[in-house]
This record gives sequence, structure tokens and C-alpha cells, in this order.
Amino acid sequence: MFETFSVKTNRRDEMIEVTNEVQHWISSQSFKNGIAIVSSKHTTAGITVNENADPDVKTDFLRRLDEVYPWDHPKDRHMEGNTASHMKTSTVGHAQTIPVQNGDLVLGTWQGIYFCEFDGPRSRQYTVTLISC
Repeated sequence: MFETFSVKTNRRDEMIEVTNEVQHWISSQSFKNGIAIVSSKHTTAGITVNENADPDVKTDFLRRLDEVYPWDHPKDRHMEGNTASHMKTSTVGHAQTIPVQNGDLVLGTWQGIYFCEFDGPRSRQYTVTLISC
């Protein structure tokens, strides 16, 4: 099973929680046990699993990535000028694999799935692939 989802981002760097959307789609498929692979279709946007209780985690996460990969670096040569977004995506990763048990994503109490925009605002897509086991 496979589905593509759309995300509209509003800022250059942004983390948008997609956990409920992914869980709702899994439930609609009557999928019981296996894995869900959540994947960004972009080289400047990633997917991560992180805390979804305290919004300061997202703020700190994005700030720290900016410290490691500043937007303007005098030695960057990529003509689009978005080398930092490519670096952030490679660091975060473009996909996450999450177990599914009895139709539910197996996440910890404070965990959520995030679409991570690093070169917005844009219209984006991510996919969810379900594999039974």
C-alpha cells in the first residue's frame, strides 16, 4: 500500500507534525501489522521522529541546525544558494521507518512524525508505504 500526501509550508525552516494524518490513513487501509515508511520526495525537506509535546523542541532543533549549517556560507558554490537546506536534509534524513502493530503506529508517549521543511515556503509531498509482516 502506498499513498502520497501534500504539505504546504509557510517558512524557510519549519517542522510540521504529520502523525495524525499518517495514522488516519493507516486506519483507513485496515492495515494491521508491519512497517510504515514515511518519506519526503525532496532533497531540501526531510522526515524525522521527535518530541511532540513541547513546541520549544522544534524551535531548538531548527536553531541548532542553523548553527551547524548557516544559510549564507562564503564557500558554498551551489548556484541555487540553498546548500544549507541540502545539508540539513541529509543530516535529518529523507525517511523514517515506523512499526505498526494492531493498526497503530508504534511511537513513544512523546513522539511524533515531522515533515521538516528546510527551503520553504513551498508546496511539498511525502509518501507513506506500508509493508506487511
